[in-house]
Amino acid sequence: MLGRSSVKLSKMAMANMLTVFLLMEVALVFGFPFGREDVLDMNYYLMSCPFAEPLVKDIVNRALQDDPTLAAGLIRMHFHDCFIEGCDGSILIDSTNDNTAEKDSPANLSLRGYEVIDEIKEELEQQCPGVVSCADILAMAARDAVFFAGGPVYDLPKGRKDGRRSKIEDTINLPFPTFNASQLIKLFGQHGFSAQEMVALSGGHILGVARCASFKNRLTGVDPTLDSEFKQTLSKTCSAGDNTQQPFDATSNDFDNEYYNALLRKKGVLTSDQTLYTSPKTRSFVNAYAMNQAMFFFDFQQAMVKMSLLDVKQASKGEVRENCRKIN
Repeated sequence: MLGRSSVKLSKMAMANMLTVFLLMEVALVFGFPFGREDVLDMNYYLMSCPFAEPLVKDIVNRALQDDPTLAAGLIRMHFHDCFIEGCDGSILIDSTNDNTAEKDSPANLSLRGYEVIDEIKEELEQQCPGVVSCADILAMAARDAVFFAGGPVYDLPKGRKDGRRSKIEDTINLPFPTFNASQLIKLFGQHGFSAQEMVALSGGHILGVARCASFKNRLTGVDPTLDSEFKQTLSKTCSAGDNTQQPFDATSNDFDNEYYNALLRKKGVLTSDQTLYTSPKTRSFVNAYAMNQAMFFFDFQQAMVKMSLLDVKQASKGEVRENCRKIN
C-alpha cells in the first residue's frame, strides 16, 4: 500500500504547475469554457483543481518506481472499466452484502492498482473536495502508466462523472481470452472500433501477465498456431496451478512492440492474442506493428483516447464520488 501522507511533488510536477498557472492566465483572458458540466475538455480541471494532473502523474510515477508491474494493472483496469458500463469508474466500486460488483467477476480478479487510485483520490479530496471524478482519475492514471512504462505521450479530455451501477453480470461484455479474431472484431465493432483499432488496443498486452486459467485451453491436443517449445513453457507455468502467471512477452514491464513480434513467432499467450496473427482479417496489422513501433504507438494512443470516451456520464447522469470504492 502506498503512503497516505501529503504528496511531495517532484520537480517535473512543479514544472507542470508553472505551466498550469500560465494556462490559467490565458483562460482568464480569453474566457475558455473550462469545467462545464456538459462538456469534456482537455483542460477541464484547469480552474477548479489546477494541481489535479500533476498530482496524478506524480503518484503514478512513484507507484511504478516501487512496482513497475502496476502499469499493466492500471491500463487494464481502465479498459475493463470502459468496456462494461462506459468509462465511469464502476470497476472501482466494492461489492456489498446485497450486490456483487464488477471487480469481483472472475474476468476482473487479476486487476491491480486499486490502491494507487485510492491514494490519488484521497489527495485530491484534500485539495479539491468533490471536484475530480474517479472515472477521470482512472483514465489519467492509465495514460500516465503508458508513458512511464516507455509508451507514447498523449492527452485526453476530462469531465467524466462516476456511474452509480456496478454489477457482476455486466462483465459479460468483456472479451474472453478464448475469442477468435471474428469474435473480437464483432465485439469491438459494437463499441465503434475498427479491426485495426482492436489490434492496436490489444497491444495493451505488451505489459503484464496472464493467469494459467486464461490460456490452459491451448495446452490440450495439437495447436498448430502455438510454437512447440513455447507450449512446453506454458505447460510448465500451469503445472503450478491455475493462478500461476505467464508474461505476455519477454519485456512485460516495457511498453514496446515485442508483443506483436511474439505473435509472428507463434508465441502469443492467449487464444485471443495469437488469433490476431492467425486470422487474415487482422494479420496485416500485426505485421505492420511488429515492423514499425512508431506506427503502433500512434495508433495505440488514438485508440486509447477513443476508448476513454465510451458511454461517458456527464452532468446529472453521474456523480463525483467522495470515495472511489462506494457510491455517494
